[in-house]
Amino acid sequence: MPGQWINSFRISVTTLIAYIPVIATVVTCFFSLILARATLRYVEATDKGLALAREEFEREWTPDLHIKLERVSATEAKVIVTNLAKSSVLLQLLQLRRLSHAMPFERCRLNDPLVGGMTWSQEMGKRILACTDTDFEGPIAASITFYAAGRMFRTDWFRSTIQVRDGRIVSLEPSNMPARRVRVIERKGPERRREFVQDVTGNATPTQAEPRQDEKFFVTGA
Repeated sequence: MPGQWINSFRISVTTLIAYIPVIATVVTCFFSLILARATLRYVEATDKGLALAREEFEREWTPDLHIKLERVSATEAKVIVTNLAKSSVLLQLLQLRRLSHAMPFERCRLNDPLVGGMTWSQEMGKRILACTDTDFEGPIAASITFYAAGRMFRTDWFRSTIQVRDGRIVSLEPSNMPARRVRVIERKGPERRREFVQDVTGNATPTQAEPRQDEKFFVTGA
């Protein structure tokens, strides 16, 4: 009897030892599932945090310009550009047009920096009157093209309502905000950059660049 009991106990211990790897595998799979769910939750939380950080960064550093046309006198008006963002920009081109026409009436080349939170203004009475007839009442729009962070942007058209009588500005009031913020201007083909600093001593006989025939521009203050 004692020998039979010892043999049965030995068999039970052997069976238990055989089941230990199976039990360990099941426990390992259980904890692996728990760790996998915790990892997924951590990844989701990290993605949400990165999305919020990116949104906050873009809100603070994305260029945002506001354009306003203001009447100075019966024959003079000025364009006021305010940089609402933190990043500095380089103003390149000012365009004016009537909304009834698709193409801009006036293009004014610029090369003026505008620091974040500051305002730039320029008298544009003659150019604004050039967009209208001697007697005109209706909306006109202005847009700015500028460089920021190595890319070129362009604002939407900021509208203003103007009233002109006998070639004199009677009233000029902003009408509404644009529907979109600034957008990046996509370049087609190879990118060509213009060097703002050139080595004048590198070439012994500097040549003057020929103006392009298909490009017309106005000098600021002309």
